[in-house]
Amino acid sequence: MKHIPIKWIPLIVTTTRLVSSSALNTHKMSQKSIKEICRKPPAHWVGDGFHVFPVFANKAFTSELSPFLMFDYAAPKVFPPSTSSKRRGVGQHPHRGFETVTIAFQGEVEHRDSTGNSGVIGPGDVQWMTAAKGIIHEEFHSTKFSAQGGPFEMCQLWVNLPSHKKMTEPRYQPILNKDIPKVPLQSISNGSDGDVCTDNEDGWVRVIAGDFNGTKGPAMTFTPVNLWDIGLTKKDKEFELVFEEGHNTLVFVRRGSVEVQGKALGLADVAIMEKAGRKLTVKSTQEDTSLLILSGEPIDEPIAARGPFVMNTNSELSEAMRDYQFGMNGFDHFD
Repeated sequence: MKHIPIKWIPLIVTTTRLVSSSALNTHKMSQKSIKEICRKPPAHWVGDGFHVFPVFANKAFTSELSPFLMFDYAAPKVFPPSTSSKRRGVGQHPHRGFETVTIAFQGEVEHRDSTGNSGVIGPGDVQWMTAAKGIIHEEFHSTKFSAQGGPFEMCQLWVNLPSHKKMTEPRYQPILNKDIPKVPLQSISNGSDGDVCTDNEDGWVRVIAGDFNGTKGPAMTFTPVNLWDIGLTKKDKEFELVFEEGHNTLVFVRRGSVEVQGKALGLADVAIMEKAGRKLTVKSTQEDTSLLILSGEPIDEPIAARGPFVMNTNSELSEAMRDYQFGMNGFDHFD
């Protein structure tokens, strides 16, 4: 969604804790440590429909966060009903070389693109769009939402593609809320025969992409990526998450507040974890807390980014610009 002008240019032991994988295996895993905490940045407008926090700030488009490139979060904002023919959002704009992942939490986003895809992303829905060799699209508040108004909340994540996939055909994945598995976190209790795992109603995970404790998300990805939407209903609940060794891992606070490895995070803060280690301890410090957890295998390739294009070299960026100017190789304008 980023509307950029195109220019040349140690674990706390408790009686019960919540976990994300087999309790019998986690005790041998090392804890991840925090590399850096990026605090909530100033918000800005993308078009006239998305008032967003650029969560990654100056870390965007760097190898530190690979395969993730950019992350905009539109915190809840109430829009009044509109009777204007002018729609709120962002008009036609191109992308090449990466994927956009849009999650709607409140309100609706209406999408249309040059490959003929269109649809409405409603509360809980996800749109995973692979721009690949090129696509032109637009995104606005839906016609229905614009007419009735109300609270609007969504986010958009950009995910990089490896070089050999950047010029493949675009792909569109409309993922409905009902098709995203929602699983409980598990608590570990000390029993007479050892630790016992039981489902716990104080926390849940929507598995959008990747794997969570054996439950796989519906999104198809080109490289290993986990995207988990986590809800914690009670205060002062501690839980563990387990990741693959070597993944870049990020914890983002969408609502409420948490402690990550003992460090406090609030709204729109993000904790960047070190690659080493597999376990991460998180504690809710407020009721009704929501997190987005991102983890992925880094793509060890150069990143060349300019506006809506993300390639590996400057010459590839120049080619993307020429193709867009002449409406070639995926950049077909539409009415």
